[in-house]
Parts: sequence; structure tokens; C-alpha cells
Amino acid sequence: MKGITMFMFAGCPHCKKAKDIIDELCAEKPEYAEIPITAIDEKLDPKTADKYDYYYVPTFFVDGEKIHEGVPTKEKIENVFKKACE
Repeated sequence: MKGITMFMFAGCPHCKKAKDIIDELCAEKPEYAEIPITAIDEKLDPKTADKYDYYYVPTFFVDGEKIHEGVPTKEKIENVFKKACE
């Protein structure tokens, strides 16, 4: 199992939607709840954010590989979890 790194902004409506989708998926599939997720607020931790190649939030990485960037959907976020489970 791999960890997920999520870049976000506090107060971003897309980031809130991503968080809601994550909560929904974890409730549906308990194995997803076991995957470690590191959420990084780009404004609070710009040094870490600068090490990654992305332009929009939310953005999800699994072991350094960008899996999704931008407006979240349940299908796209589930793909992030599936990649983390490989």
C-alpha cells in the first residue's frame, strides 16, 4: 500500500469537495480508510509544494506520481485510491 499526498488550500470549494468524496469512499470501502493521506496546504507549506509539479488544487500524488489535478469527481478520486492500493 502506498501513501497519498494531497495538495489543497483551506477554503477552496474544490478541495472541500475532494475531502467529502474521500470521506464517502472511505465509508464505502474501509480498506481505503487505511491508506495514509498527507494533506498539505500549499499556502502554509510552500517549500514542500514547490518540490511538486502541479498548477491547480486539489492535486493528488501517489509515491510522487501525479494521479489527479483539478476539479474532483468520485471516479477520479477513486482512481487515486486504486493506484495507492497497487
